[in-house]
Parts: sequence; structure tokens; C-alpha cells
Amino acid sequence: MQVTLNNIIPIPLKENLSKRPSDVWHSQIQFEKGCRVKIKAPSGTGKTTLVHYLYKMRSDYEGTVLWDNKDIQEIHGDELAVRRQQSISVIFQDLRLFTNLTARENIELNRVLQKPFYESHVIEEMADRLGITHILGQPAGICSYGEQQRIAIIRALVQPFSILVMDEPFSHLDKRNSEKAAVLIEEECAKRGAGLILTDLDEDEYFNYTTLSNL
Repeated sequence: MQVTLNNIIPIPLKENLSKRPSDVWHSQIQFEKGCRVKIKAPSGTGKTTLVHYLYKMRSDYEGTVLWDNKDIQEIHGDELAVRRQQSISVIFQDLRLFTNLTARENIELNRVLQKPFYESHVIEEMADRLGITHILGQPAGICSYGEQQRIAIIRALVQPFSILVMDEPFSHLDKRNSEKAAVLIEEECAKRGAGLILTDLDEDEYFNYTTLSNL
């Protein structure tokens, strides 16, 4: 899968963007299978907005976003669902878990969208590596935010993808748990030859990537 940004300008940020340079907005950028890109920028500059554009959750922008050279505004219904199920996976900053479902049920929703990419036992294996086996049967809503973040990471990894998009994925994890999660993410991307796009506030040493510092 290839994702292309052609001169994207977020309409809500348009006035502010005219006053500062950007490595992403009003540029042409391609993200493709195997890429490693980090977008480092302060809060309020549009990191989450960009993630929503890449996943076709918002359309309040000028310019075009392409999936494999097709304008995503022309992608709807079954085609949109299949793309999200097979080609692009996201770890959202706000996690978007179903709080009344258990941790395992939240993860299973992605694992069984179509033909399962992994057998169900992989959930336990990933949960053990990230230290959350004990909460798999608990409603996600009563788990700590750090536990919820690890649930969301596993959920994103059990489905097929060519590009993984992560929006501040370690914001509620300590260094040790962030390192464990990063190793798992890197392994899963390597298995698929998948690209990785990460947004965050600060520098880190978890991945080897190209950094875009102005958003």
C-alpha cells in the first residue's frame, strides 16, 4: 500500500500554517510499505488530525490524500472497510476501545474481521509479552490507561496491514513497557515488510526512522 499526501492543508489550521514552515502540510509526501517515519511536533499542531486524514476519518482539508493513487474521497463502503481491515492499521491516541467489552473482546474484533491473520492463542502470547494477561477477561473500561494502551497496541497488531499508523502510542507507558511494546511492534512490521508512521511529542530511540520535525 502507498499513501500519498498532495498539498494537504487542514482547513482549521490554515491561518496558522501561513505563519510557519512545515515538513508535512502543503507538501507532497509518500508513505509506503517498509517506510519508517516519525512526525515529531508539539501539541496542537495537527498530529492527530493527520492520523485521521490518513485513515479517512476526516475530510476538512484542501489537497488530496491517495491510497495507491486513488483519492480516498472516492473510496466508500465495502472498499473502505476492506482497506482498513487488510492494508492500514491504527493505534489511536484516544484508543477507541469499547469500554463495556473485555480486553480480549476488543482485540478479537480486529483479529476476526475477515479471514483471521493470527490464531487466537497469539493474543495470549502478545499479552504476556506486554504484561497484561491478567486483564484479558476484564472490561476495558476498568483497566488503567496504560493497560488500555497495550490492549490497543495488540488490537492493531493482530490484523493484517501494510502500513501501521501510531498516534503517541506510548504516552501512558513507562520506559520499560514502552521498550517491550516497541520491540513487539517492530517484529510485527518486519514480518509483513510493513511501513510505520509514528506521531509523538519527543525524541526516542525505539525505532530507526526518518524524522519530520515541523508539522
